[in-house]
Amino acid sequence: MQDTRLCVNIKRSLGGFDLDIGLSAGTEILVLFGPSGAGKTQTLNAIAGLSTPDSGEITLDDETFFRKKPGQASIDTPARRRRVGYVFQQYALFPHLTALDNVAYSLWRKPNSRRRASALLERMRLSDHANRFPDELSGGQQQRVAIARALAAEPRVLLLDEPFSALDAAIRERLHEDLRAVQQESGLVVVYVTHNLDDALSVGHRLAVVNGGRVEQIGSIEDVYVRPASSAAMGVLGIPNRMVARAAAMTADELILDWDGLALKAPVQPVQAGESLLGYLRPEEIRLLVPASQSPIDAGNRIAGKITSVQVGRSFRIVRVALSNARTIEVHVPLADSRLQPILETRGDVELEIPRHAIIVLNPDRAS
Repeated sequence: MQDTRLCVNIKRSLGGFDLDIGLSAGTEILVLFGPSGAGKTQTLNAIAGLSTPDSGEITLDDETFFRKKPGQASIDTPARRRRVGYVFQQYALFPHLTALDNVAYSLWRKPNSRRRASALLERMRLSDHANRFPDELSGGQQQRVAIARALAAEPRVLLLDEPFSALDAAIRERLHEDLRAVQQESGLVVVYVTHNLDDALSVGHRLAVVNGGRVEQIGSIEDVYVRPASSAAMGVLGIPNRMVARAAAMTADELILDWDGLALKAPVQPVQAGESLLGYLRPEEIRLLVPASQSPIDAGNRIAGKITSVQVGRSFRIVRVALSNARTIEVHVPLADSRLQPILETRGDVELEIPRHAIIVLNPDRAS
């Protein structure tokens, strides 16, 4: 199957807010992640033809949806002709129609519309609910009906705007699986908007960090999350343990950082001595040491600290530790690790092991 590509390069002024978006997506799920008001929904609306940019271009392969450039003929294809499916956060189902009739609505001019709608409901595991009205369905079921309805018109692009934000975590996970399966089967270009990082990491193939009307970074989930491009991207992603440190010395094997008076051994980087660097400590890689612990696995860093708080999450405890340089860092301790319970309960002095590979230093040209 040939890879379809959606390309968006648009600008729009919205009363004090400037949208300046450049991105492309293939047959994949591209997640637009960022805070409320970042411009994510405005981008979807422009792709769908529900709003008109001031300038730029939106294309899908050889077809131009929108163009407004100096010296070129302007194009603004009506929304109904773009074959773009749109799934909204509020479901937007017709309350007086059954699930089957909601899905069949966009197919009413086509033969076998109800058969096609039934097949889509079956694909979304809703065959037993075909004759129920929206108020007789759960939130997750309503959202699956909304996705089936968007797919009924056989779109080339599927847009989803915070589609699962009102649902609990277990239902969201199942819907993520459904969406990924539908995308793979249909070969769709899917652009998925969310401000929930768990959603972004679990459903997307690639991630675009959107902030202040611009794309801060776009790439694979691993590249963007593990190696953010800038301090702004790190802030949007909510990455803990950010630091600005100085390259104090280098050897053939390691880089010595001076982080506000605390020396840390990090992986070798192509930097200059004395250079100021942006980086962070990966909280899941840091270990709280129990008494009489063995020697470090790698020649990393052992530093002293004091536990200031413990917060229980779904799969790990978030432990905050104050360091000697007056900084506080976050450590993720697996819930299954019972050896640390006495230390966590006393919240006293501890020793940390920070492996070198847990220290992520951005390249100088990414640290602006």
